[in-house]
Amino acid sequence: MTTLIYGLVTGFLFGFLLQKARVIRYEKQLGALRLQDMTIIKFMGSSILVGMVGVYLFYDLGMAELSIKDMITGPVIIGGILFGLGWGLLGYCPGTSAGALGEGRVDAFWGILGMITGAALFAEAYPWLMRTVYTWGDFGKVTVPQMLGINHWLVIPVVIVLVVLIFRWFEKKGL
Repeated sequence: MTTLIYGLVTGFLFGFLLQKARVIRYEKQLGALRLQDMTIIKFMGSSILVGMVGVYLFYDLGMAELSIKDMITGPVIIGGILFGLGWGLLGYCPGTSAGALGEGRVDAFWGILGMITGAALFAEAYPWLMRTVYTWGDFGKVTVPQMLGINHWLVIPVVIVLVVLIFRWFEKKGL
């Protein structure tokens, strides 16, 4: 029960932050897709950095366990293409479509209905996908620090610096 409450609280907090950052707005979504407004990219990058530091900090303190999924390139590539097509057609990604629906935008409902339909189709196709797509480029349970053979605290600062430099470049370009 506690886990559900944590999930509900963090979900509401995430939705609140999406709304406050204005990344739910259609014009921001379109700007990101057209590489003219990097607000969403900066929001996602910041979220990834905070999550990366938090997860590994909690892991090192023994307060969390890592549940690493297999890195299989076939489903990642196909999933990325489907995600991009859906985002481009609807104008919302899954998180922002839920936030937009929460703001009362009915168009997001159709995207959520499409996601549910897609999930059902995926569930039906899963046995076939396991025999085919899920065999393409299986690297097993691996992280970037493991691939490099170094401690994760050597990778994290490098990623932070790179992301901050990208953000600064965006700002210089007015993105």
